[in-house]
Amino acid sequence: MTGAGGSGGALLVVGDVITDVVARHRGPLAPGTDTAAAVRTVPGGAGANVACWAARRGGTEVRFLGRVGADSAAWHERELVDCGVRPHLVVDPRAPTGTVICLVDADASAERTFLTDSGASLRLSADDWSPALLDGVAWLHLSGYLFFSEPCRALVAAALESARARGVPVSVDPASAGFLAVLGADRFLSLVEGVDVLLPSRDEACLLTGLPDAGDAAAKLSRLIPLVVVKQGDAGALVARSGAVRARVPAKPAAPVDTTGAGDAFTGAFLATLLGGGRPEEAVTEGCRAGARAVEQVGGRPERAA
Repeated sequence: MTGAGGSGGALLVVGDVITDVVARHRGPLAPGTDTAAAVRTVPGGAGANVACWAARRGGTEVRFLGRVGADSAAWHERELVDCGVRPHLVVDPRAPTGTVICLVDADASAERTFLTDSGASLRLSADDWSPALLDGVAWLHLSGYLFFSEPCRALVAAALESARARGVPVSVDPASAGFLAVLGADRFLSLVEGVDVLLPSRDEACLLTGLPDAGDAAAKLSRLIPLVVVKQGDAGALVARSGAVRARVPAKPAAPVDTTGAGDAFTGAFLATLLGGGRPEEAVTEGCRAGARAVEQVGGRPERAA
């Protein structure tokens, strides 16, 4: 698989848009009492983050489809537009926008733990999909969070059918090792059958294959999916095709502040580069560069110029 050839079409990202509450603390949490922390509320969601980082990379129009509550729909729409994304937000009449509490240990390489209330994001359904959403689209990206609820899985099936009918390539980022373990590897792999690119983290790749080594896992997955890119954080990324690892791309140096959204940044920059005609290895290098920028700031979105 080479680059997307600079087809000039848009990137459509379908997935979750979330309100992130990021709490950066030092050292272990103190049960039963207070732990000092720096707390910020920022826009997030794996799918929305990917769209924003793709728009930041530039070179292609980026669109986003997601579901929010009426409580913060205007704020999320404004934040996406300000990042250069063309949003199509479905306002849920009952559920609020999803919220994630991100606990970031500033003394442990900015490692994070998520407490997730998916809210409206996992209520995206086939009724929210239309083949017309692919008009002018050259690439479809699906956030892995879509695979963790029945309504979203129905949308995934409809979107994949539409993409295949139009010859639009599709990529998937599994998004959550925790939710993936509950869904089951076999079920997830059956749901992504026919996609063109899979972008798991190291933990997700190993979980999907039952193999402890990320390289072996990448190679095995690439027998099922044409291009597999395994994100390994500060160990860089692996590129696998046709049952073998074809490239190992080193990470870019970074001083981590908050690792929330680093994988989303990687995916967004990777997809924008690929759509711009870059080869997969070039796109992975840009993904590593974006991931390094992401961990040096708070929150999962790219910082905007003042």
